[in-house]
Amino acid sequence: MAVAEWGDRPLLLAVDADARQLGRIEGELQRAFGADFRVRGELLPEDGVRTLQGAKDRGERAAVVLVDESFSDDARAKIFETARSLHPNAKRALLVAWGAWAHPESAQKILRSMAVGDISYYVLKPWITPDELFHRVIAEFVMEWSRSEPTNMREVVVVAAQHSGRAYAVSDLLSRNGIPHTFRSRTSELGQKVLEEIGHPKGEVTVWMPAIGGTHLIDPTDAEILEAWGIPTTLADVDRNFDLLVVGAGPAGLGTAVYASSEGIRTVIVEREAIGGQAGSSSLIRNYLGFSRGLSGAELVQRGYQQAWVFGARFVVTREVEGLTPQGGGFLAQVGDVGEVRARAVVISTGVSYRRIGVPSLEELSGQGVYYGSSVSAAQALTGLRAGIVGAGNSAGQAALHLARYCATVDLIARGSKLSDSMSAYLVDAISALPMIKVHVNTEVVGGHGDGQLEWITLRDRRSGQEQHLPLASLFVMIGARPRTDWLPAEVDRDSYGFLYTGAEAAACPSWNLARSPHPHETSIPGLFAVGDVRSGSVKRVASAVGEGSVVVSEIHQFLATPQS
Repeated sequence: MAVAEWGDRPLLLAVDADARQLGRIEGELQRAFGADFRVRGELLPEDGVRTLQGAKDRGERAAVVLVDESFSDDARAKIFETARSLHPNAKRALLVAWGAWAHPESAQKILRSMAVGDISYYVLKPWITPDELFHRVIAEFVMEWSRSEPTNMREVVVVAAQHSGRAYAVSDLLSRNGIPHTFRSRTSELGQKVLEEIGHPKGEVTVWMPAIGGTHLIDPTDAEILEAWGIPTTLADVDRNFDLLVVGAGPAGLGTAVYASSEGIRTVIVEREAIGGQAGSSSLIRNYLGFSRGLSGAELVQRGYQQAWVFGARFVVTREVEGLTPQGGGFLAQVGDVGEVRARAVVISTGVSYRRIGVPSLEELSGQGVYYGSSVSAAQALTGLRAGIVGAGNSAGQAALHLARYCATVDLIARGSKLSDSMSAYLVDAISALPMIKVHVNTEVVGGHGDGQLEWITLRDRRSGQEQHLPLASLFVMIGARPRTDWLPAEVDRDSYGFLYTGAEAAACPSWNLARSPHPHETSIPGLFAVGDVRSGSVKRVASAVGEGSVVVSEIHQFLATPQS
């Protein structure tokens, strides 16, 4: 690989008052990354700020900013604030000495800095040469930066008009299926280069896949995009008799698929939209065990998909199970555009669907500035603009923080009196620390307008009734969800909201007619199980959904091994 020109190499900046330690950090960074990145060390906080400002003035990019914990709170905050405003994609971290974890004040600095969004995580200073642990952490930061940097070429490129609703939908599909990609406006220099590369095709949306032979698609369907990338949307000539059918590929469904297929249960998973379900739209999950820096929902579910695939599970994506009938000691499923599939047992993990905002003028602009449950994957297209989010849950909070990296202003609109009633404390703290996020509590959206594209919305104060117009480029609606159970047979008992009864609750239902009690995740129909958000009484957490998916497999083994009577 040719070495990049000096001005083309992204910046790796370290700021540390200890000259000897700074030299060691610079040496390790230069050794591992010097060919492709410009390494710079500064002893004084003000010099670190000037370096970041100079890079911005010269049109250079900053990839990683490391700041020693020993500086004063104000000095560290100034460096991080400069990095965040001038280089929003740069990964920011606190440099911490070995053994500092034993000092409560160091831990407090890390926790406080992460809570207010100053840093992504901390980095232990190198103390041996070469320090491969230090290299690994920085490499992970560089990889994360590379995937979010809009000027980097990606494996898939989406080219369309700046405010194309279909382009947003395609970007969302790619994000939720863990496909690395970037969006290019048709009128941008990079967008024009892509179109020139493939012969200036006509169409609203062009999808180019340079990583797999330069495949390009013009106005493709979701199924065509996934098939081109290699994610199956049909069973072709595969034997359609399975031990287990999993309906829904969110965290619960993927957990089921991984553990079932790894234990020899022949498994097929059908997903009507995208792998990952609602969790796939989360910009950052910070409280999943083992990922202390957090990870995106798309990354988590993509890892689950790869695990299940390696164990032999079959996937059918962008297809919907339209009917399910108990038949001959098993089940017969009708899958749209695929046909019949038979399984001895079935797990329902269909999760929930986002609720609609119910404002006619905004419903007309759905996909044209108004988006439901979007992963805000096209946030780069909103750089310098104003965007709104309706909702007060964790997904809404994560989306607000993600948009704040690009938008001039983010309006978070909540019906309740305070975010803490429905949002995790770390998100509330992070939002309150960002001046570009404006929180509107006791507020609802009652109107909106746009000529083919959202231009403004109307807000109403629920206490005073006073209304105001708010100019917006995009509005993301995240106001809760309902379970996807309407398609199931009537004899599958559910609560008043449509969530499926399982275990002891299913035993009390009129449809249960066996002498034995239902398994803990078994519904009122023997052999039909439910896990994740779709189950009545479930804990609405990603980790809980994955856990239920693993636990249900032992119940399936028992069901398949025991004569039913």
